[in-house]
Amino acid sequence: MKARSEAQQKAAGAALAAKRGEQDPDDLQGASREMYDDMSEAELEEMASTAHDDLPKRA
Repeated sequence: MKARSEAQQKAAGAALAAKRGEQDPDDLQGASREMYDDMSEAELEEMASTAHDDLPKRA
């Protein structure tokens, strides 16, 4: 699934960092916390890697 906004892409990136152990999961809030709990690392990778050049700031 591709990100629909820059905010969604950033949240996926934060959740992905936590999944990989690069960030403390307790620091996540809101959408990034939900993504961390509900999505696999592969799903987060796909969403976080979406090119953000043509994405709106918010969906």
